[in-house]
Amino acid sequence: MTPLIIGISSGIFLIILFEVLKRYDKQIVYGLILTGIGFIYIGFTWTDLSSLIINSTQAVFFLALAYYGIKKNMNLLALGYFLHGSWDIAYDILGQPDLVPPHYDVFCLSIDFTIGIYLLFIARSIKLKLNKSNV
Repeated sequence: MTPLIIGISSGIFLIILFEVLKRYDKQIVYGLILTGIGFIYIGFTWTDLSSLIINSTQAVFFLALAYYGIKKNMNLLALGYFLHGSWDIAYDILGQPDLVPPHYDVFCLSIDFTIGIYLLFIARSIKLKLNKSNV
């Protein structure tokens, strides 16, 4: 339960922080964060070649998704966070969970989903504003 609470709290903290720091472009900030969290697994798994290859591949995937999310659409960033949270849970089944810190899967899933939900909210708000301005 503690990793879940810490993950949600951390996600809310980041959301509030970047709401207060309005001069930062949220799309870029959350894209950079998505890129970084994709590469964290490389640091965990560099001692095992097969895990390193798998995690390098997923890191490049999340880098590309973050790039297109920044350039094209906030919904792609949200998708990236949901996919990364899902990857965290799937890694315990597919990968070598002993290479990852204990309870990291629940922590990361909760922070990723918290931010993903927030990004969907932002994307919807932007869409509503655009629709109102076009009327």
